[in-house]
Amino acid sequence: MAKVHFYLNFNGNCDEAFTFYQSVFEVPSLGTHRFGDMPEDPHVTIPAEQKNKVLHTALQINEQVMLMGSDCVEGFGPKVTFGTGTYIMLDTDTPEEAQKLHTRLTKDAQNIEMDLGETFFAELFSSFIDRFGIAWMVHYEGNKKLG
Repeated sequence: MAKVHFYLNFNGNCDEAFTFYQSVFEVPSLGTHRFGDMPEDPHVTIPAEQKNKVLHTALQINEQVMLMGSDCVEGFGPKVTFGTGTYIMLDTDTPEEAQKLHTRLTKDAQNIEMDLGETFFAELFSSFIDRFGIAWMVHYEGNKKLG
């Protein structure tokens, strides 16, 4: 079965976002390539002010999940439009892990749609848009398992 990873695009603040996510998940960066690292190509011109923007970066969250990202710069795809079409859902093993991730990821959040609390389907659940415009859910099912 294929692994599912998350690839996040940003409008110029990928470095800041991944520094934040690195502190949230307490994992090291796997490295960063910048637009200025690309080999010279006579058909592609990278403006000087864009050469330090992130072409690709990654964090290994756990054995199965990687969080990757990039800045969308002029000439390399459209400007990013944020919304709630997709959420990253963190399904935790303990209520303590749910609380820790919720607290860290909601720091300066743009919108907390549902604060961490009990629901009919989970002991703990929250949904929110973080300070970078990324939509998240934190879930601890606990004793509310289906079936």
